[in-house]
Amino acid sequence: MGEERFVSPAYLEEDAAEASLRPQSLGEFPGQRAVKAQLEIAVAAALQRGEALDHVLLQGPPGLGKTTLAQIVAREMGVGLRVTAGPAIERPGDLAAILTQLQPRDVLFVDEIHRLSRPVEEILYPAMEDGALDLVVGRGPGARALRLDLPPFTLVGATTRSGLLTSPLRDRFGLILRLELYAAEELEAIVRRTARVLGVEVEPQAARELARRSRGTPRIANRLVRRVRDFAQVHGNGRIDLETARAALDLLDIDPLGLDAFDRRLIRLIALQHGGGPVGLETLAAALGEEPDTIEDVCEPYLLQIGFLARTPRGREVTGAALRHLGLVPAREARNP
Repeated sequence: MGEERFVSPAYLEEDAAEASLRPQSLGEFPGQRAVKAQLEIAVAAALQRGEALDHVLLQGPPGLGKTTLAQIVAREMGVGLRVTAGPAIERPGDLAAILTQLQPRDVLFVDEIHRLSRPVEEILYPAMEDGALDLVVGRGPGARALRLDLPPFTLVGATTRSGLLTSPLRDRFGLILRLELYAAEELEAIVRRTARVLGVEVEPQAARELARRSRGTPRIANRLVRRVRDFAQVHGNGRIDLETARAALDLLDIDPLGLDAFDRRLIRLIALQHGGGPVGLETLAAALGEEPDTIEDVCEPYLLQIGFLARTPRGREVTGAALRHLGLVPAREARNP
């Protein structure tokens, strides 16, 4: 985002430390029961048959564990993992180089798969469906088509923008799984586990407070635990109690529901300058100095989940709950109490 937000679910540089916090198996992975149940069955069946796992598409907002699940799938299948991202595969030759290096049943994880170019997608279709790579060798009249057989592999694609995937690509995934924002009790378990891994004691009430302000996102929960641990070390006795947690979170300007200054600006803009809405996404983005995609992918999912924002055909509206939370007088009667 234009200014780096501490509660952004997008990957930040400081999140490099989260690698040590990642669960190592489906059994350790918190929440997402339906997703885990489907993966457990698919992995077990593939292992019994000695085959590669079906191609898997993981959808959902950032920070929910899509990369971690890809790593776990490779680990439980007992195969190698190759990681890349849609924007990094610029030409069909880039993808061909990756595919030809895969070993039988390996997992290829492509983050932001919706950002693959159309020529690259065209190479991917026969690779996913037929286990083959169709290449054109040479140019002009002397050009000839060449088909290379590939070892069986599993493509795990991750996307925050499932609506941007083309139908031919989506149709080639055997498993399409959607990750949802986490419930408070699931985040509380994540907070306790992260504190245990970091070697810091956290009181139950403090763990609950941290979970409540984590916006349904494990990445944010881990980030909060690390920051509050530092605060407790400098301003306390190293133990995270409720008072310490609240003081640290207030210093970070994260309110009791996990909203930060940007969220409050967004709500006030719609409420005070646009009469509560509806207002178009492009108008909001211009007023806030932010990209429309960032507002839609990073800011809105949590505000929609807690009932502070509504998407309508005419634009975005704030709800009565959002107005009451910020102590604003609604410009008109909100449709959602």
